[in-house]
Amino acid sequence: MSDRLAIHGGTPVRTAPFPALRKWDYEELREILDVFDTGITGRYGGRKVTAFETAFAQAYGVPHAVASTSGTAAIHVALGMLNPEPGSEIITAPITDLGTITPILFQQCLPVFADVDPTTFAVTPESVEAQITARTAAVILVHLFGTPCDTDGVMAVARQRGLTVIEDCSQCHWTRLRGRLSGTIGHIGVFSLQSSKHMTTGEGGMTITADPAFAERGAFFQDKGWARSGTGPRAYRFLAPNYRMPELSGAVGLAQLRKLPGVVQHRRALGERLTAALRGVDGILPQRLVEGAEHSYWKYGFTVTREAPWAPGAFAKALQAEGIPCGFGYIGKPIFECAESCWRRETLGTSGLPYTLPGVRDVRYDESTCPGARDLLSRLIYLDIHEAMAPRDIDDIASAIHKVATGLHAEA
Repeated sequence: MSDRLAIHGGTPVRTAPFPALRKWDYEELREILDVFDTGITGRYGGRKVTAFETAFAQAYGVPHAVASTSGTAAIHVALGMLNPEPGSEIITAPITDLGTITPILFQQCLPVFADVDPTTFAVTPESVEAQITARTAAVILVHLFGTPCDTDGVMAVARQRGLTVIEDCSQCHWTRLRGRLSGTIGHIGVFSLQSSKHMTTGEGGMTITADPAFAERGAFFQDKGWARSGTGPRAYRFLAPNYRMPELSGAVGLAQLRKLPGVVQHRRALGERLTAALRGVDGILPQRLVEGAEHSYWKYGFTVTREAPWAPGAFAKALQAEGIPCGFGYIGKPIFECAESCWRRETLGTSGLPYTLPGVRDVRYDESTCPGARDLLSRLIYLDIHEAMAPRDIDDIASAIHKVATGLHAEA
């Protein structure tokens, strides 16, 4: 392998494409064929979605699970379970998908952002506590890239202040913190089943809880509040959307759930191999795990240190030239600055709701909000590792990172 960086005309470390990830096989097809045999594709009257909910709840060791149509819908179901008063404040993370924020706004609540630790990429109990006001109703934790926040610490704060904790595990399936699966430590756990996740139904979501009152309300919430039992006129108990998961998605989910532990085990082995290979590389720092946390590696993230003599963007471009697909900056800016619904209050018509509700606090976001998140995003590089990859693929990634770091240091 040439020491000359590929970006300057040297030979790339990797010239062959990485293995493609194929999530489905005949195991999913067999479940789908059951649906075709029954001819019932909607969840009511069918069996697959109910079976999927039961299997998911049993896998996570909780009594209740509610399936829905997306991770965004699953978070909305979680807030529907809680039923916060309009104008309530929901504390969450500044580095996430808009799917975490949209349900907050649709429930006429205000998103408030706790800052992150730039080494763990996660909000801290201290940053959450600093944002609590008399109007705070809940905290939505975001377990970024596949490893959990200090959920135990946040739960201690929440118990003192009477708050509900929702864990957004969209990127953190089958991953433990101090022996407990993420999604079961808070009051409610939420999972995305979108196509990029550890397990997928194409699109879909799941919300789990041990609280029977939350579970009952969540089951109604995903079905327009419809009280289906009994005879006579229809009865809709409260305002709610239609997030019913179809039977075909439930069928795929059953097969995917059976594969999930093996998928995560393989990703973890690859991620740990890469971390071990990167020890001692000057100028980069892999995502640090909270004490007692596992990592399931939805993404592999590392930061360029502030002391590095080269720019993070230059490192990413040089790594790409070595044949290693990677991204720089993730979402680019904190989510509230990416979303006009937050930044400019473009919500419902020209109302500016919920920010303009009578009596609410004047929640504002500007360039000084969440400096830790801004610092992290300015130095963050991330790449994919997945279950179709082999150790030799990880070794190529590690070799390329070593080469780029060494080459850029020499240039500096």
